[in-house]
Amino acid sequence: MFSSYGVPEAKAPERQGRRGAGPQFDSQKPGAFDWNQAIHPEVNAAEVFKVNAEQAGAYRKLGFGAVLTQQPDGLMRGTAALVSLNSDRKENEVLLLDRAASGLSFDKGSSTQDYPSSLMGSIALLRQSYIDAAWNQRNPKREQNLSLLALTQQKSLPALFEVRDKNSALRADRVGDEAGVQYIIKGRGDEYQRLPELKTTGATFVLPVNFPEAYQVEDVYDAQRIALEDMQHWEQAPANAARLKQAGVAFCLTSADLKDKTKFWPNLRKAARYGLTEQDIVQALTATPARLLRAEGEVGSLQPGRQANFLVCSRPLLDEANVLLDNWVQGERYQLSTLPTDYRGVYAFRLGQQPEQKLLIQGSKPEAPELRVVPTAGDTVKGTLAVSTELATIVFNPKDKVKGKAAKQPANSQPAAGDPGAIRLSGYYAAENKTFSGDGQLADGTPVTWSARRLDEASRQARRDSAKTLPPLVLAPVTYPMGAYGLSAAPVLETVLIKNATVWTSEKAGKLENTDVLLSGGKIQKIGKNLAAPAGARTLDGTGKHLTPGIIDEHSHLAIAEGVNEGTQAVTSEVRIGDVIDPEDIGVYRDLAGGVVAAQLLHGSANPIGGQSALVKMRWGATGQQMKIADAPGFIKFALGENVKQSNWGELNISRFPQTRMGTEQVFVDAFTRAKQYEKDWQSYNKLSKSQQAKAAETPRRDLELEALVEILHDTRHITCHSYVQSEINMLMGVADRMNFKVNTFTHILEGYKVADKMKAHGVNASTFSDWWAYKNEVRDAIPFNAAIMHRVGLNVAINSDDAEMSRRLNQEAAKSVKYGGVPETEALEFVTINPARMLHLDSHMGSIAVGKDADVVLWNDNPLSIYAKAENTFVDGREYFSLKKDQELRQQRDKERQRLVQAMLAAPKATPGATQPPVARTRGFWTCDTLGQEKEEKE
Repeated sequence: MFSSYGVPEAKAPERQGRRGAGPQFDSQKPGAFDWNQAIHPEVNAAEVFKVNAEQAGAYRKLGFGAVLTQQPDGLMRGTAALVSLNSDRKENEVLLLDRAASGLSFDKGSSTQDYPSSLMGSIALLRQSYIDAAWNQRNPKREQNLSLLALTQQKSLPALFEVRDKNSALRADRVGDEAGVQYIIKGRGDEYQRLPELKTTGATFVLPVNFPEAYQVEDVYDAQRIALEDMQHWEQAPANAARLKQAGVAFCLTSADLKDKTKFWPNLRKAARYGLTEQDIVQALTATPARLLRAEGEVGSLQPGRQANFLVCSRPLLDEANVLLDNWVQGERYQLSTLPTDYRGVYAFRLGQQPEQKLLIQGSKPEAPELRVVPTAGDTVKGTLAVSTELATIVFNPKDKVKGKAAKQPANSQPAAGDPGAIRLSGYYAAENKTFSGDGQLADGTPVTWSARRLDEASRQARRDSAKTLPPLVLAPVTYPMGAYGLSAAPVLETVLIKNATVWTSEKAGKLENTDVLLSGGKIQKIGKNLAAPAGARTLDGTGKHLTPGIIDEHSHLAIAEGVNEGTQAVTSEVRIGDVIDPEDIGVYRDLAGGVVAAQLLHGSANPIGGQSALVKMRWGATGQQMKIADAPGFIKFALGENVKQSNWGELNISRFPQTRMGTEQVFVDAFTRAKQYEKDWQSYNKLSKSQQAKAAETPRRDLELEALVEILHDTRHITCHSYVQSEINMLMGVADRMNFKVNTFTHILEGYKVADKMKAHGVNASTFSDWWAYKNEVRDAIPFNAAIMHRVGLNVAINSDDAEMSRRLNQEAAKSVKYGGVPETEALEFVTINPARMLHLDSHMGSIAVGKDADVVLWNDNPLSIYAKAENTFVDGREYFSLKKDQELRQQRDKERQRLVQAMLAAPKATPGATQPPVARTRGFWTCDTLGQEKEEKE
């Protein structure tokens, strides 16, 4: 179901001008095609396919008779062809279906065009391309776009989407849902890690069987470098398909991703060991792919009228002794091997005139040149049988009594004193009656004749008796996520009474001493003294401790997958951080340990108008979509300063507009001018009756980039703007006034103290660093008194992190405003609780301890502004996602699991010396607003 057999590899087009001459904004593909090189659904694999005898032979050796082949390049890859693996016929004879499926991915492949440079950009481009195809179909006279025309024509084809991991499988399904397409998803073998969610997609999965080898753990230092999730995947990967089967998820199997194709059948047998039946595997390699490709009339079953594609085997398909003998493709025989003579079994053995006795010939494989011979007449003598071209030599050696050791004594060696010596027998094997016969010599040299006749029924019984009885597999439970601190299930929603704590309400009530707080149903139910615990409630003693609202980080780049910036264009308001939330980022757990319960995940600052934000709660173990705050308002990232004008991007990046601060202003003016015209066009169109709309020369084109800007004009999407210097702060407020929109928040805002009065007049919030200054040119005038000064002027002020490490100690960052500016303690805590909640328009149900609000609270062992304070318990929606006690248990569980897996790897069989895998170098994005150049390196 997934190959590139016979299809040439896609090559990047030659760049105009010298190589590495800077960014490429436009497509360099000639013709009436899409504006973006990564979108090329017009490519048809059948048109470039050529029969390749070598490649076909390699697939036939594995047992395949047909493959789906495509050019695996780009986001929209074009159509794949179903072809047989007959290498003795021409292309037009082996082509079974010329347009069997369409191909897609999130990888732009050989495209040299800058956009997209991130995963969220790839998703946005796919989303817009579907919209454009529908628009092009409604307006055929607008332009002749062969790419969009091809995409429309492929709507009825099966769509095969290749993804990098289970999280991207969920992302792909959401793209398909928006476009009305049910994808077949070619996964990476880790689907079991998000199986409940993947089941809801309704997708059929194409599963590779490239199970990882045991890692090199002999060296203690090397073992420490291996991520726990990689070690767990080594153990769990062979069970992936079986788990999908148990969950009722349809799948087929592929040899794709296997660097060593000889491991295909051993890995299939391993998958059977982990829960698949032979019928499951046959079905996943024949009938299921045929059904998915609507090719049941051609292949996939043995029925009259189908292509004569079938295998001839020596034994049942998954038997370790099975040999693939013939692969018939379109009625033509391709001999893979000859049937080896299987000498193993029980024989009636006669030596000279001695009475007949039974002789057992054993071995691991029928084609093995040397098998063990075990007389069964009561003695313990073992020997060896060597067979070559039907000539047999048997040596019985009484000295060889060690189980599992073959006799090593040469046939002509002299026995030691008291040793009866070796008996040597030579003869021939008659295949027609399965009999050995010949001549031999006893140890004293006496000549003797011998024979051994195979007893078929006894041999079959011996095989049944000797069948391996493998111990049942016991796998560790899957955790969410895999790796350190993973949870086997989401924390339970419970009723909790916190007694006698110092409660920092972040409300007008301020700080309440010796107060109880009741959490129930995910909400704060009661606040008071001497509250009675409801039946079944858990009680936490807060004596000497402090209870605060959960910390909210207004500016974070935590938990973002494959790029925080889509900096390839000046305006990228179509991209969405919500598409690429990475729920497995360990920073989520660490934030919980620092009392953080929610954050705004922001696009980077590479362009004046960046992407849409995601507002999330730190629901560790949930999916990215489950982390999102339901019904949260829309936000978007704007940016000013050095980053957007590419001051520090290098000498090649001098062609993207803007290059100056005044150019940045013009980008905003131009963007909102276009957005207003876009809205006007749609308003005019929507005023028409349905009959008038049908007669209209052209319908407006839906543009996701401009839609987001129209939302800003209607105050349904709010701006968080990266900013430093007062001139640009004034500039953007001026543009907002001219264009009739509001800036919701200036973030960083390190010169906010200079223009706080103007900011208050505009009604803008201020989210700043506590004490960052002088780390680049435009922050030379930053001062640590900034937050206090803006606060005194009357602005709503928050302290943010912009940094995954700092976010877990935002309580300490807030405390710095007590030192720098004398902000009262309760008000300083509000900088990281209710104030950011107000900025994010979430204060009606978050950010303070008040009856009816979400039960997002933190119990500290000390004053929360102290550097000695630790979060003992962190509740999100009334669920305890972190506690110091549970943390210690998870650490012990982590260490115990590592050692268990190390021991399992040490005991695992190694195929060949050096065949084990080296430690995996795992990197995740560690983003800040100034992260620009490192992103491509991380993605690769």
